[in-house]
Amino acid sequence: MQASKQEALNTISQLPEDADMDEITYRLYALDKVRKGQEPVEQGITITSEELK
Repeated sequence: MQASKQEALNTISQLPEDADMDEITYRLYALDKVRKGQEPVEQGITITSEELK
């Protein structure tokens, strides 16, 4: 997995030049939530669809 700083820079560089601070902040927030959601999966901590229901 990429380092957090590099992943943030890559995300920002893919935004359009006219992206405002709200858009940048949202994208970084979403990136953080996705990364935090992937950690349990990588550790094998998951639940089944039935358990979720």
